[in-house]
Amino acid sequence: MDKGTNRANIKPGLNVGIVLKQDQKSGKITRGIVKKILTNSSHHPHGIKVQLENGQVGRVKEIYQ
Repeated sequence: MDKGTNRANIKPGLNVGIVLKQDQKSGKITRGIVKKILTNSSHHPHGIKVQLENGQVGRVKEIYQ
């Protein structure tokens, strides 16, 4: 299953789980709603970087329905 490495799967308003920069070692997931997509390329092996509505920035690891 794709865990947010393809930009085409990420849309503003989507409920996602991201890993913040400071949580990369622990892999702690932070849930939120995508406000803005920050990665320009169509694919990123560590996850597409997004900004959540609360301003937090991280890479998408999970997409929730």
